Amino acid sequence: MTELRTLKVALLGCGNVGAQVARILIEDADALAARTGARLQLSGIAVRNVNSKRDVELPQELFTTDAETLVKDADLVIELMGGIEPARTLILSALQNGACVVTGNKALLAQDGPTLYEAADKAGVQLSYEAAVAGAIPILRPIRDSLSGDRITRVLGIVNGTTNFILDQMDSTGAQFADALAEAQRLGYAEADPTADVEGHDAAAKAAILATLSFHTRFALENVHCEGITSVSAADIAAAKDAGFVIKLLAIAEKLTDADGGEGVSVRVHPTLLPREHPLAAVRGAFNAVFIEAENAGELMFYGQGAGGTPTASAVLGDLVSAARRLVLGGPQRTETTTGHVPALPIEAATTSYYIGLDVADQPGVLARIAQLFAEHGVSIEIMRQTIHKDAESNTESAELRIVTHRASEAALAATVEAVKGLDVINSVTSVLRVEGV
Repeated sequence: MTELRTLKVALLGCGNVGAQVARILIEDADALAARTGARLQLSGIAVRNVNSKRDVELPQELFTTDAETLVKDADLVIELMGGIEPARTLILSALQNGACVVTGNKALLAQDGPTLYEAADKAGVQLSYEAAVAGAIPILRPIRDSLSGDRITRVLGIVNGTTNFILDQMDSTGAQFADALAEAQRLGYAEADPTADVEGHDAAAKAAILATLSFHTRFALENVHCEGITSVSAADIAAAKDAGFVIKLLAIAEKLTDADGGEGVSVRVHPTLLPREHPLAAVRGAFNAVFIEAENAGELMFYGQGAGGTPTASAVLGDLVSAARRLVLGGPQRTETTTGHVPALPIEAATTSYYIGLDVADQPGVLARIAQLFAEHGVSIEIMRQTIHKDAESNTESAELRIVTHRASEAALAATVEAVKGLDVINSVTSVLRVEGV
């Protein structure tokens, strides 16, 4: 029997995901060797403190603080440190030394992905990052490989489990945002500082990665319009529910064509109303899902656990086995396919629908004036509902209008809302949210 080749694997970081990766590499060594044709030897784990307590019991002799030396002697490097530096420098060092790299660092990829992609191409090695988006869900490789012969037109994703849990709690229990966030923190879904999640930054980094693969053009974090969920109130949730919608934080990347035939891509993250019959509306708790529309494949949805040590480790190991198999078989590594140059469009160029909540005076002619103003801005109203409210103290009545528009440019919709605010019959604009799936 031929003796198997040994490939040295360096692991950078041993947090929740890193510890599970190390455990699987050790416990499933024989199975991984059978799949790759090589022994995957965990040569070391770089950490800040070798004496820190870990969730998984691992051999103490594997731990080191000398990440630089560990990387230089590796065939495969797994980067799970997070952050920009020293992760960026260590990945570049690994690539330049001929090692294939697997990373889950969405922030680094969104900020400086092109530098890393170019370094991998130049060295002829593989840079893989399935774990960077949607945890255990195999989404990046299907986009890159399975759909490479198709033309993706739009991607909509629930790619942050924390915000989905919060919005789901608000929808199912009527909780206020602060209470739902506190529950997410208690259960471990949200960090003590939840800013990256609730302000949409985490989802925006993932949106940039999805757009890059889907449209074969390099998009960075600066190309993503980003809004979080902190302004979503229990009243917004209740009004959406009453109208047959659910609110989700969506990452959206879509190709648009202007009147002259020019193409561009809109990449954005924001709270969005979805009809309750839409497949993404059924994604509950901290789960993730990505919905893809392609010219030939039609509509596809990928669903599963978007975070957690073991699920995310599954994605990391999938990339590792793929890279190791290519090293064993020889030949060129799988490189990036971003060969296009489609421009990133500002949010004003996006086409969407709006849900607008208005508190208005209850008097004749109000609806006609509002409808006329919408028409003047080229925005068509699809749904308009009116509810009368009576103030017991003043004995006066006001009306709450809920309007859903047909799709129009973001610029036209935003201008319409600003014009509505100037009408003397408008007491206040209570909410403005985008709508998809109608």
